[in-house]
Amino acid sequence: MDVSFLQPVLDATGPFATVCADVTHTTENADTELDLRVRAIAGELSGQGAPEAVVEAVRSRLLESNDGGDVATLRGRALVVAADGSVVLDQALVAAPLRQVAEYSASPDLLPVLRQLPGRVPHVVAIVDRVGADISFLGAPGQVEEEDTVEGDSFQIRKFSGGGWAHHRFQHNSENKWVHNADGVAARITAMADRLSPRFVLVAGDVRARQILTDRAADVWSDLVVSMDEGGRAAGADREPVERRAAELVAEHEAHEEAQSVERIASAGAHGLAVTGTAAVVEAMRKGQVETLVLADRPDDEQLLVGDAPTVLGLEQGDMDALGTHGTAVPAERALVTAAVASSAAVVVVPRAAMPDDVPVAAILRYTDDSTPSAH
Repeated sequence: MDVSFLQPVLDATGPFATVCADVTHTTENADTELDLRVRAIAGELSGQGAPEAVVEAVRSRLLESNDGGDVATLRGRALVVAADGSVVLDQALVAAPLRQVAEYSASPDLLPVLRQLPGRVPHVVAIVDRVGADISFLGAPGQVEEEDTVEGDSFQIRKFSGGGWAHHRFQHNSENKWVHNADGVAARITAMADRLSPRFVLVAGDVRARQILTDRAADVWSDLVVSMDEGGRAAGADREPVERRAAELVAEHEAHEEAQSVERIASAGAHGLAVTGTAAVVEAMRKGQVETLVLADRPDDEQLLVGDAPTVLGLEQGDMDALGTHGTAVPAERALVTAAVASSAAVVVVPRAAMPDDVPVAAILRYTDDSTPSAH
């Protein structure tokens, strides 16, 4: 998972409030139920010493669901609020959190957020008809980051149903317009795919329009196409099936990424390009070797010392003395996630049972050197 979206958290000043909350809003009593949940979270944060500016920022963001709008699909929300009350992370969750989190501490507790965050799998959704398409690029879960609408020529767009000499001419003209309109849609998707590198392109809508479009897909996205029968551009058309299918595909890609990361620990370790265990990962982080940090969803109760930069890490004070700095004790998983963001490493959270030898952390490396220990 690309965790660059966490950079604003690193840039902020703590302490931080970290919240994972259930904001389900689908029942008749949803307003009252949400108000009670938010009140409980605010009380927990206040009890931990969070200032009123922080508590109020959390309260107002969580209660936005009561202000109306389409919240039927919103189930959870993750927030990180800095000491001055600025919201440095606000992430919608498509499922209610497995575990509610309400913590005010020196460092943000990001592992529960990452563990409960649907995969950040960039993808394109195109809902097409014979005139054009509505195209969306989604990177963060459930969040449209770019939208485009293509409207082609609708004159004589329907095939002529009569007979005689004019029949074939109108039939041919309609087919040509469908193809011309599909070319416009394909060109927009190609431009989007070139810039944004989606993992899949979901095409929904009119069956003939989908056929023509996918036949004209460029190499950059032709192998990424997933087609579905449901969905349409007409006013009032239900887009929930399209959103549901996109969410299923995101989950499939995320599961594949998790499995692939675990497999890569073994395969890369054979060439010295993976390490397992906290000590080896800490050393690799210090040297900027980590390409992907692999964390177990149930970490050990370990702490690391963090110096004057996120990647200045040590297991004990002797490590920090050797680095010429003092260290602050931080839970290991928090320190490692922060170091991963600072060093542009990806982060994957996998079930503890999938980790080799039941270790809490492993890393796939960008490069190896003579001091890098083997993963085996």
